[in-house]
Amino acid sequence: MTVPELDERLAAVAAFVPLGARLADIGTDHAKLPLALVVAGKIVHAIAVDVNEGPFEAARRAVRTAGLAQMVEVRLGDGLAALAPGEVDSVAVAGMGGSLIARILTDGAAVLQTLETLVLQPQSDAAELRTWLYDNGWHVAEESLVRAGGRLYEILLARRGKKEKPEPILLEIGPCLWQKKPPLLKEHIEQLLSRVCRAREGMGKSARAREGAAYRALGEKAAALEEKLIW
Repeated sequence: MTVPELDERLAAVAAFVPLGARLADIGTDHAKLPLALVVAGKIVHAIAVDVNEGPFEAARRAVRTAGLAQMVEVRLGDGLAALAPGEVDSVAVAGMGGSLIARILTDGAAVLQTLETLVLQPQSDAAELRTWLYDNGWHVAEESLVRAGGRLYEILLARRGKKEKPEPILLEIGPCLWQKKPPLLKEHIEQLLSRVCRAREGMGKSARAREGAAYRALGEKAAALEEKLIW
């Protein structure tokens, strides 16, 4: 049996998958995540989904090579549209932008309402994704930060159930990250602050933009992030 090892990013995603979950991995690429989880005995069945023919075929080959075709089913399809309601209770989506992940969840409403757990690793727009979760009957139950390939990644575990939405700055940072304050948190906040400052600097080159609400909002966000660097 040949199963690729997970890098730090996917290992952190795997850590949030519930024991015994019936999992769908959306955007599975080479099916690394479901294969590793099955081999580890954490799950007994998974559906690996990819919208592109190349990654779909790569996933099928990986599953066949591992001899796990009875436990990992590979499907070609767009997001949750490849699933029927009730087939799985948990979904993982890793390596996509937060806005795209939110779109996938929105488009898959019929399947989404049958799920219990979402494990999400947004490459960008994490605040937008957190906001979507709280606005749509989900909440962030756990979060982690991991360094892989020279950059930081945020991993979110979301569970069904409406809870009070955190203040906007915590949607940027991550409410659970702020509560736990892991070792990488300051670096994470510094990176967020740097992006906000760069955006504000670029906008500030226009006198008209400097008079606008968006420019003021970026200044307020930068100040709020600076405050969160002190604890």
